[in-house]
Amino acid sequence: MAERMFVVIGGGLAGAKAVESLRTEGFDGQVVLVAAEDEYPYDRPPLSKEILKGTKEADAARVHPPHWYTDEQVDLRMGTRATALDPAGRRVQLDGGEWLGYEAILLATGSQPRRLTLDGAADLPLHYLRTLADATRLRADLAGGRRRVLVVGAGWIGLEVAAAAKEYGNDVTVLEPQPTPLFGVLGPELGEVFAGVHRRHQVDLRTGTGVARLARSGDAILVTDAADVGYEADVVVVGVGARPDTALAEAAGLTVYDGIVVDAALRASAAGVFAAGDVARAYNPLLQRHVRVEHWANALHSGPAAARSMLGQEVSFERVPYFYTDQFNLGMEYSGYVAPGQQARVVHRGDPQSMEFISFWLDAADRVLAGMNVNVWDVVADIQALVRAGRPVDVQRLSDPGVPLPEALQ
Repeated sequence: MAERMFVVIGGGLAGAKAVESLRTEGFDGQVVLVAAEDEYPYDRPPLSKEILKGTKEADAARVHPPHWYTDEQVDLRMGTRATALDPAGRRVQLDGGEWLGYEAILLATGSQPRRLTLDGAADLPLHYLRTLADATRLRADLAGGRRRVLVVGAGWIGLEVAAAAKEYGNDVTVLEPQPTPLFGVLGPELGEVFAGVHRRHQVDLRTGTGVARLARSGDAILVTDAADVGYEADVVVVGVGARPDTALAEAAGLTVYDGIVVDAALRASAAGVFAAGDVARAYNPLLQRHVRVEHWANALHSGPAAARSMLGQEVSFERVPYFYTDQFNLGMEYSGYVAPGQQARVVHRGDPQSMEFISFWLDAADRVLAGMNVNVWDVVADIQALVRAGRPVDVQRLSDPGVPLPEALQ
């Protein structure tokens, strides 16, 4: 009988944790991990945080030390891409032409940064931040300070890059078409909290305006905004979101809708195919909807869940979405999910202007959809318990810092 083979496509955190779980769960067949980058699998959050700021080097971001893959008999194919998937034949082709047969395959292909499509943008040395190589190049351009840095987009990546660039002693301008940073995620009031942090650190944050034109200006780049204001920059960083890397899945005929659509067990629409991490639009029984989550915790937990599902174990992936950020003196954790366009009111526990507070998003029945703790620690478990409870809270108790969070439930 042929030895069983599981293949994982994607050398990020989800893929690396999936192969780890296959081994810890006792799978002793062949495991192949296909990683497009010529790097050992690594965590991505440090790219815009510690690695970009120079407080950690690349080795610290690795999911496992290099010898782990040999020790655990994981066939790691670095610098290799999957070019074709044949679900009916249960095989996948690699860019060297080799076909691998599999019993089950996990697609953990992640996401790619959205790129500016303006005329001439492709010919300019713009920075995007997705890979370790991206972070290394950007750090080299920022670390000396005294440069004119322009960041396009005031989302999580844009703001973290702006903070790192400023801490190196650069002049930093941020252009954001929405009224505040993080407008779509946090809304105007809390978006202004982040705006205030950056402006207090002398970041020139321009909201309500985007990029209209790009051109070379000697050794610099001339960025012209929607109001026809020009900015000369030595370094331009683009952080305008990401898109799931679904090309392999689409070509194979899998169901794709802003990600590879999978069920609560992370099974895709073809037998033997699974998806995890940024690329997966998974049904979450807790939230009662399909969601695609691009954050670290999702990759950390969905990779192992998919591995257990590949092994035939009963899996229902229903984690509360979680992410975090560090910008200047602001540390934040966010737990929960508010659907795009969903009506929710925001209730604060503490004063947002004090920079030590928790904010909650409540639905019409006063059930907690999400909570964000800013410079308040060791409360994530309690916030997630409120989200999981799905029961109304007493808003007065919820907003009272003197009342333990579990006692806010009615």
